[in-house]
Amino acid sequence: MNHSRYHNTVYLQSAHLLTQLPADAGKEVVFAGRSNAGKSSVLNALARRKSLARTSRQPGRTRQLNFFVVDAQARLVDLPGYGYAKAPRDLRQHWGQLINTYLAQRQCLTGLALIVDIRRGLGDPDRQLLNWCTDRALPAQVVLNKADKLSRSAAAHALTAVARELGENTGIQLFSATKKQGLDELYQTLDKWL
Repeated sequence: MNHSRYHNTVYLQSAHLLTQLPADAGKEVVFAGRSNAGKSSVLNALARRKSLARTSRQPGRTRQLNFFVVDAQARLVDLPGYGYAKAPRDLRQHWGQLINTYLAQRQCLTGLALIVDIRRGLGDPDRQLLNWCTDRALPAQVVLNKADKLSRSAAAHALTAVARELGENTGIQLFSATKKQGLDELYQTLDKWL
């Protein structure tokens, strides 16, 4: 398969307000997860670029909805992480409202990639987001990131545990941004959605 379309992904814009969102046209896949799950690293691995999405040693650096153009009809969206950001309460509430409204109203949204640190497993916010996807029939893929931090058998055990909890309706895969593990599987999922 030719996944080079993702290698040309470029930053489009950031949105702090609903009025700043790009036109609701084409197709978008959103990347969500805890602040320290490695969303930016996954996006950078997909694009084969080191600094497409900004990574930081300090989790919670993504403070807006960041839009990246794959091609004329396809975008990837990086949401602010949840559960860790050291931000004022009113700003966190603003993010929550912005994200909820974006997810609920965005017509071009075709899928959600939920990035999870494999060592932590699913948290309650992750489960809530997946339930939201189920309620709205939005396809979701759980990306168990940082799989290279575990032994092969421990990673397989973690994958099985999450699969058992979620059942067959949600896609689940192992991923390592540093080792480029799981890239082809994630490309195939994105190809279906975009």
